[in-house]
Amino acid sequence: MYKYQEISEKIREEIVNGNFKAGGLLPDQNQLAEAYDTTRITIRKAIQSLIIEGIVYTKRGAGTFVRKDYLQNLDEGNSIDKPLGTTRTHPNKKVTSKVLNLDARLPNQEEQANLMITATEPVYVIDRVRYINKKVYSYEHTIMPTAVAQITREILEGSIYSYLMDKCHLTISGSHRIVKADKATQQDTKALGIGEGEPVLVIQQVSYLEDGEPFEFSKSRFPYQTSQVTADVNLKN
Repeated sequence: MYKYQEISEKIREEIVNGNFKAGGLLPDQNQLAEAYDTTRITIRKAIQSLIIEGIVYTKRGAGTFVRKDYLQNLDEGNSIDKPLGTTRTHPNKKVTSKVLNLDARLPNQEEQANLMITATEPVYVIDRVRYINKKVYSYEHTIMPTAVAQITREILEGSIYSYLMDKCHLTISGSHRIVKADKATQQDTKALGIGEGEPVLVIQQVSYLEDGEPFEFSKSRFPYQTSQVTADVNLKN
């Protein structure tokens, strides 16, 4: 894990523990650099990471503030719009997984296009159900090139993103997402425990490493009763 990632984790913990208040102003970058014994450059990257996650925001000339709705979204389970996975966006909750499938095969045309790989580069096919505090949260179908990392069922029972970042030392820079509504399929009824034909929220996502290489193409499906997407729109002159 890079230094800025360690710092962003510590700041996130301070927010969750209430040491940095929701809606409140964070210490300035010089103060944070001194507090965490690092440089302003590292602090700037840590803050940028938290902005991407939707935890803080900046006001020109005023500083960096904790989002007022961040802890509320954690409590209500509304963090599906964050780019760093279920476990890292719910740090104060118990996230578990039920692995339905782990296989490897050659990619189809859609997977090749989204992952920018050739037809001869094998991929993992991963299906699992995610739970938050023992309640069904989502059904995930993930395609990942086998060249990215060695994946086991044991890893899938935890957090893939934590494994990639902490154990494989990969840096995840962000995701491109398409959000849409759909009707529940037979697979959804089995995985999510909902009726066939009920509405579900679908997030199709391609995630990228620091060098711009796609490492994941996934489609996650959420019961409509417990899902929403929050979007921030910033208008700049």
